[in-house]
Amino acid sequence: MASIFGHGIAAFTIAKVASNKASIGLVVLAILSSILPDIDVLAFNFGVPYESPFGHRGFTHSILFAIIWALCICVLFGKQRKMLYFLVILFSTLSHGILDALTTGGKGVGFFIPFDNERYFFSYQVIKVSPIGVERFFSEWGLQVIFSELKYVFLPCALILIFKLLINRLLKED
Repeated sequence: MASIFGHGIAAFTIAKVASNKASIGLVVLAILSSILPDIDVLAFNFGVPYESPFGHRGFTHSILFAIIWALCICVLFGKQRKMLYFLVILFSTLSHGILDALTTGGKGVGFFIPFDNERYFFSYQVIKVSPIGVERFFSEWGLQVIFSELKYVFLPCALILIFKLLINRLLKED
């Protein structure tokens, strides 16, 4: 998986690109939604194998899960901005699996579970896979993850946010 930091910055970027006036609440929900799919690591504690549709990178990383989660959040929190909430939460949740499919480790992502239990990677796997567990993250391996995420997640997100800021400023001048 990518680290919690990479998932969080991707969701922050999605929320800010979707709306210049994205509330703090929406940004926080987006970040939490981008991290939520990794709740599946708890399945290890119950003997659920990695390869199971409910194992790591399984159903909680699927498109169906992202749609269901986004619908729930938009109904609970969306108020007058339901479509904005739905889209931001949907893309933030989906971004988790996308980043994971770009990593150098694991057994792939179950994007289409429960319709297809196959796990997928993208052909371009450049993000160093993050170790599972906080104690393992604070190591040489974790440092390599941070450097690869700086290059392949943080830098692109920063460029997108800068570009959005410049566009907004140009549009205000007109």
